[in-house]
Formats: sequence, C-alpha cells, structure tokens
Amino acid sequence: MLRSKKVGTLPVAHSDAVKRTNEIGMAIPVLEDCDIAGKDVTADALLTQRALATYLIEQQAHYHFTVKGNQPTLEQDIAAQFAHCGAPDFVEVSPADHGRIETRRIWCSTTLNDYVDFPHVGQTFRIERECIQKKTGKRSLEVALGITSRTPQEASPQRLLEVNRGHWAIESVHYLIDWNFNEDRSRVRTGFGPENLTRLRRFAIGILKSFQKPSQSIAEMMRTLCFRTRLVFDYLRMTKNSAPAIPGAG
Repeated sequence: MLRSKKVGTLPVAHSDAVKRTNEIGMAIPVLEDCDIAGKDVTADALLTQRALATYLIEQQAHYHFTVKGNQPTLEQDIAAQFAHCGAPDFVEVSPADHGRIETRRIWCSTTLNDYVDFPHVGQTFRIERECIQKKTGKRSLEVALGITSRTPQEASPQRLLEVNRGHWAIESVHYLIDWNFNEDRSRVRTGFGPENLTRLRRFAIGILKSFQKPSQSIAEMMRTLCFRTRLVFDYLRMTKNSAPAIPGAG
C-alpha cells in the first residue's frame, strides 16, 4: 500500500487542502526509491490520479485504486456499470473472531476498459462488505468501487478481493493513529521528529492491539490507561506480575 506516513508525517501548513496536495505530490518521489516492478501498489481515493497510474505502469508495476468523489465522472461510470450486477463473482465469509461476521462480495468487469478516461484500466470492480454484530444482530453494509491495471488473466476476483482487504487492513491502522493520536495535525515538523513520533505511535497501537479484547476499542483502552497507569507497565512487561519467567532465575 502507498501511504505518505511510511516516511513520516508530511509538513502541513494549517490546512487540509495543503495536506492533500502534499500527499499527492509526494506519491511518486516516495516510490522512486522502491523496487516496485511486478508489484501491486494500492492507494486510497485521494491518490487515484492519472499521473500516478501512468508512472506505475512505466515502472512495470500495477495499480489497485479506490474510486470516490474526487473522480466524480469515473465514480459515476463504475457505479452505473454495477447498478444491476447480479450474482457476485466471488464471496468470502470471515470467521466471527471479533464478535462479528463479515461477508465480502466482489463483482468485476472489463466493459469500461476502453470507455473511462483513465489510463491502463484492466478491470473495474465493486466490493460489498456486510457486517453482522453477533450480540445485537445489527447489520451494516459498505460499498467500495475501484479500478486496477490487472486484467482478468492476471488477477481473479478472489485475488482482487485479497489485495483490497490487505489495503484496508493497513489503512485501519492509519485510521486508529489519526483518530486516537490526531497525527495528521501534529505540529512536529522538523528533523527526525515526525518520523520518530509516528514510529512510537505505531509501537503503542501494536502493544494495545496485542492486549485488545473483542469487545474493546483502542480509544477505550487508552482512556483506561489514563486512569490506571499501572497497566502501562503491565502491557510493557515491566512488572513482576506481567514479565514472563526467566528459566533458571532465582
């Protein structure tokens, strides 16, 4: 997945518009130091840009982009294509490990390849993510539209769904950090400060997730730690009760 935070937080001059401009402008420079030939590069809707798509193909890589309102004509064309899509091309049901059952469905098409104004389109796709909370029975449904330079011969519906799921698994971590640490509005911008802080935030999220229970949110765990600071040392294995026993220790 392509994300600017891999190299630290970009400078933001008091404006979300400037932040968006920075991320788009930094996408290709970030990739120039990476060996991406033959790789799938995923990006959220902000980076669904023609220049980036062309660059990736020139580097013998492939793109897998989400399409939203910043590309309104493209979004409308794909939505219209799948308005009456019939049975999905592939369905995946996840185990109810976190108190919910998730069903993902994907539809793929090559019909728009020569019609949409976007370079090197191999397929368009529509993904539905249906979630059922086991305790309450509450249902939610999310729909995502996208494009990829991979043809059906290069990527099956199952493979496209796998790539998309991998993208959002990483994106969910960024969401946690933005939501709980407000990282996007951090005012630390000089030297190695942004890079070091973003690594510490990811370390903290990793520790919290290792202790997280199915019914807990990261925000709830952080609030608990504010009032029970002893738990911080337990989570870090710095107390006698939490540290694993050392063989042969007296």
